[in-house]
Amino acid sequence: MRLTILHVPECPNATTLGDRLRPLIRAGDVVTIRVVDSEDLAAQVGMTGSPTLLVDGVDPFAEPGSSANLSCRLYRDETGHLAGAPSVAQLRRALGLPAGSVETPVVDGEDTGA
Repeated sequence: MRLTILHVPECPNATTLGDRLRPLIRAGDVVTIRVVDSEDLAAQVGMTGSPTLLVDGVDPFAEPGSSANLSCRLYRDETGHLAGAPSVAQLRRALGLPAGSVETPVVDGEDTGA
């Protein structure tokens, strides 16, 4: 699986997303972390707010009608509260992972801070 974290420079929620995603990454998954610093680039790569997670090029959390932008992105958790990143449970579902153990990831990115 190819996972891409897209975020604006110094986005604090990119770190949160990376921390929540890290234990779910399996051997063979490739993770890329990319800083997006222009509206044009956001449109090109499919970022609809920072941070955005792409799973094999698709945003599993995309909302209908959302457009590319550099603003902070909010996610509604299982209890209806807004958060700056998806919960671990939401990420697990987005990745199609059953409950259980995970393996060591392969990381390939421009910025390993998230």
